[in-house]
Amino acid sequence: MNIFSHYADLVRTAIRELHPGEEVSAELLQRCVVEPPRDSAHGDLATNAAMVLAKPLKTNPRALAEQLAARLAHNDDIVSAEVAGPGFINLRLAEGVWAKVVAAILAAGSDFGRSTMGGGLKVNVEYVSANPTGPMHVGHCRGAVVGDALASLLDFAGYDVTREYYINDAGSQVDTLASSAFLRYREALGEDIGAIPEGLYPGDYLVPVGQMLVEKYADRLLAMDERERMVLVKDATIDAMMDLIRADLALLNVRHEVFFSERTLHARDGANSSQIDRMLEELRSRDLVYEGTLPPPKGQLPEDWEDREQTLFRATAFGDDIDRALKKSDGSYTYFAADVAYFLSKYERGFKEMIFILGADHGGYVKRLEAVGRAISKGEAKVIVRLCQLVKLFRGGEQVTMSKRSGEFVTLRDVVEEVGRDPVRFMMLYRKNDAPLDFDFQKVTEQSKDNPVFYVQYGHARCRSVLRQAGEEFGAEAVSPQALEAADFSLLTDSGERDIAAKLAAWPRLVESAAEAHEPHRVSFYLHELASALHSQWNKGKDSPQLRFINAEDRQTTLARLGLVHAISLVLASGLGILGVEAPEEMR
Repeated sequence: MNIFSHYADLVRTAIRELHPGEEVSAELLQRCVVEPPRDSAHGDLATNAAMVLAKPLKTNPRALAEQLAARLAHNDDIVSAEVAGPGFINLRLAEGVWAKVVAAILAAGSDFGRSTMGGGLKVNVEYVSANPTGPMHVGHCRGAVVGDALASLLDFAGYDVTREYYINDAGSQVDTLASSAFLRYREALGEDIGAIPEGLYPGDYLVPVGQMLVEKYADRLLAMDERERMVLVKDATIDAMMDLIRADLALLNVRHEVFFSERTLHARDGANSSQIDRMLEELRSRDLVYEGTLPPPKGQLPEDWEDREQTLFRATAFGDDIDRALKKSDGSYTYFAADVAYFLSKYERGFKEMIFILGADHGGYVKRLEAVGRAISKGEAKVIVRLCQLVKLFRGGEQVTMSKRSGEFVTLRDVVEEVGRDPVRFMMLYRKNDAPLDFDFQKVTEQSKDNPVFYVQYGHARCRSVLRQAGEEFGAEAVSPQALEAADFSLLTDSGERDIAAKLAAWPRLVESAAEAHEPHRVSFYLHELASALHSQWNKGKDSPQLRFINAEDRQTTLARLGLVHAISLVLASGLGILGVEAPEEMR
């Protein structure tokens, strides 16, 4: 039961009844929304219908609002419909509506709030996609959690979601990785390698890789031709690094269905053609590339910039700031060429929406990815890029620094093993992705209301505790989900109970709006508000015994309150599930 959608349908029906002969397009009617008013004192719901439709209906917004309010007021579930300002309509709902909401939640169970909004649209969410040059560090953590939670949110909202990881296993950084691993191989054979040379990866995480190479090849790599040797070392090292990365992600409960290798884009088939070659042929056939030169970029010149004629993609025709080089003057492909071929692969796999979760340092990629999407799909596929700002770690008031190049960095595993998976995931989602985030090791493990993840998880555990106590008091059968569903929820007359029911009613709308905006942090905010309402109502019961959730002297009201508690637990569990956080039965 989505009361916002329900009343939006009532508003649209009323419009058609008031103006049966007028042509009102479906698009205009969809712009007539019902949402919470900015000030709850004004009512339970508000609609902009008169403001949207006044001009096409050739009438005054306030006059149309008066007509519409008068018709809506005849509905048994609407206590009042009042016109405000230039033509907004505020609705107050009958108390029985909130009773219906609680009953609907219990009937739907864990599926309450699940939406068909996505209509099964195929969506690809690409996240993490870190270079396989070492273990995951905390800099990767936020994007991993945001991407994983967004994928779960979209799935809950009715999209057909694929989680994808793009393995950057081509290019100079992988050659450097292989050289670093070969050095550790020589070390494992007993050679004194001394200090790690500048430019190689110094981290101790490559020591086991060197030992693995010895176990696999003994000393045979030493006598091999360098090209042959480095192919073997590169393949084995990338596999080892990806195993390490998968293990790190699993520790955080982050999963992907697809791991896509960049090297497959460069690989040549029997016709000596690669996917990048075929991409370029496709773009040429559509006159999307040309031979030309680019002006030098402002500031520091990138390594791959050339003041020579190159093969350029017409990116500016699709909203980018400059055209982009696909092929250098020496005939080699740019990194961007692989990006375009990769997008073409996604499009050919049937995805209509491609979401990229990138670090804040990739802001320059947004326009070029959007341009690629428009060009390749002819506007049929949508590209959404979400940038994640940096996470700063604190311990005891002191900021924890890290440097991947020096090999001294805080790994994702370090953080999860110290504070636990749930605090990491929840806190990474307790700020909007493009806002900076401070992560304090001490605060996220406090058992207090100042710790959001504890506060929300304790809310679920409190619900389950209340239901267990009620089972002991009245018998498990008497408080089963079926029995609670049949309770008389009109007995929930306290203002706090009504507010909780209204907050629960907002869950389906929250799911859809968060999915539409691609903002999973909205779920964590909502859960915190719901948990706060629960704890506040619990505290009211301490001061006023008649408001306690369990009152043996008033069994019917107790059953209604237990139904409300069960409804809260269902929504908290669903929301925490989307975030990838446990909904505990109890907390000690």
